Amino acid sequence: MKKIKLITLVTLALTAALGITSCGGGAPATETGSTSAGVYRTIDEIKESGEINIGVFSDKHPFGYVDENSEYQGYDVYFAKRIGEDLGVKVNFVSTEAANRIEYLKTGKVDVVLANFTVTPERAEEVDFALPYMNVSLGVVSPESKPVTSLDDWNADDEMIVISGTTAETYLTQNYPNIKLQKYDTYANAKSALENGSAAAWANDNTEVIAYSLSTTGYTVGIPTLGSKDTIAPAVSKGNESVLNWLNDEITSLGEEKFFHADYEATLADTYGLDYEEELVIEGGAAAE
Repeated sequence: MKKIKLITLVTLALTAALGITSCGGGAPATETGSTSAGVYRTIDEIKESGEINIGVFSDKHPFGYVDENSEYQGYDVYFAKRIGEDLGVKVNFVSTEAANRIEYLKTGKVDVVLANFTVTPERAEEVDFALPYMNVSLGVVSPESKPVTSLDDWNADDEMIVISGTTAETYLTQNYPNIKLQKYDTYANAKSALENGSAAAWANDNTEVIAYSLSTTGYTVGIPTLGSKDTIAPAVSKGNESVLNWLNDEITSLGEEKFFHADYEATLADTYGLDYEEELVIEGGAAAE
């Protein structure tokens, strides 16, 4: 009798386990949303928690950085604060590097990435991008004493600085495989490498290299546009339609009040002046043709 009872209990346990794992015929259910691409929270769950986690850079002035008072500032941060205000929640800024932006979304460490994230087809396979809010392309900065104005006659002994996980790394690997790359995880280390002369130039978003050349004596952007023109947009976990739809509505609504022009003037004008404003800013998600 005891043996029969034991077999029955084991059978019931296995049946229950199989029922749990096969429920719905898809990924296991969680307290938050879940897809094969990762875990996420819905917009209602974010509101209920009273806090939204937004990934931003902490060392990329003037887009996302920590000031002398240990406060996050910059173009992306200004936007993030408005998101929190309109959602009615506190913003928890999560310091992010270029190489871990997708990982942070997939693991649910952040709800949204606002870290100067360039939209590409490859990235769109792993995350969902909302409407864009800025134009961008690649650029190359180098010392004025030895300016780099073309990559077609690159000296085989020279090296190019890139940030790991950026479009600059991808573009150069695919289009100029002969150029040796020095890869860094942080912008601070990339800048230090350029300044100590360990490489001939630094390739990155043109907004970044222009800002660097304007604020640092002795450097020039010899290649202001490299490759195609792209856009910057918020990113969410793949399949998180509730947050994606909310962001798209938010960006469209903000466009009606010219929010991103105000953002530019508050955070970027000191670096770029007003001459770049119309070229860089996208309002309401409508990128220039």
